[in-house]
Amino acid sequence: MTIGVIATLKIREDKTSEFEAFFTELASQVRANEPGNIAYQLTKSRTDPTTYKVLELYKDQDALTHHGGTAHFKAAGPKFAGVLAGAPQIEYLDGV
Repeated sequence: MTIGVIATLKIREDKTSEFEAFFTELASQVRANEPGNIAYQLTKSRTDPTTYKVLELYKDQDALTHHGGTAHFKAAGPKFAGVLAGAPQIEYLDGV
């Protein structure tokens, strides 16, 4: 069963460009190295330029678990810490 994830990220106003730059690299790594990832797309709110949503889709739970354990995802942790304006909100969804 496919697994969806919507991660809502609030980014500090002065860090949006930095965030977009490193996230673009992270997304590239996910797409290149995670065959179980179907989609990994950063989106930005039209009403709040500091709110982003990451739309993720994985083949199954194993693929999602693998994503969290990858070196490129773990390396992004400190980068996220430097730009976030609050705790991320993560919603998990089951494909139908």
